[in-house]
Amino acid sequence: MKSTIAHPRYKRFIKDISLHTPFTEMVLLLIVLWLLFSAGVFLAERDSASSSIHDYGDALYWGVAAFSTAGIADKPISGMAQLIGGLWIVVGSVLFFGAIVATVTTYFMRPMQRPHKKIIDTIEFNLEQLNDLTVDELDLLKETVDALIVHVESLKEKQSRQSLRVP
Repeated sequence: MKSTIAHPRYKRFIKDISLHTPFTEMVLLLIVLWLLFSAGVFLAERDSASSSIHDYGDALYWGVAAFSTAGIADKPISGMAQLIGGLWIVVGSVLFFGAIVATVTTYFMRPMQRPHKKIIDTIEFNLEQLNDLTVDELDLLKETVDALIVHVESLKEKQSRQSLRVP
């Protein structure tokens, strides 16, 4: 039973992450840059006999090991490969960790940015300030609340009429 409840939540979480955060774009950019920087290191190292990068697969492995801060990537031999590798380590790390931070921040801030949440927060703040209002301001507030109640009632009535029409 738990798995049937968790599955829709998991699907909604993945959908929210992919639609409302920069995660997907950041991962795609990271993959493209990983492929390009690895190709650059491979091309720069292919003529070095003492290099540990002998083919593109070795360069791809080096690219992951280098930016992941695991410390297991061999240092490129040629100066050009070292420059390309150093740039990859900086850019790859910034993108990787930036994607994580941006995704988490965006995901948890999203509910705070919904319009109805802002309206409710404003109303709650103003209700805390009731003691500071003048009688005229309180009368205006009452008129606004009465209009809001009328509006909500009309929406409910409209919704109930529509639900009666739908077979």
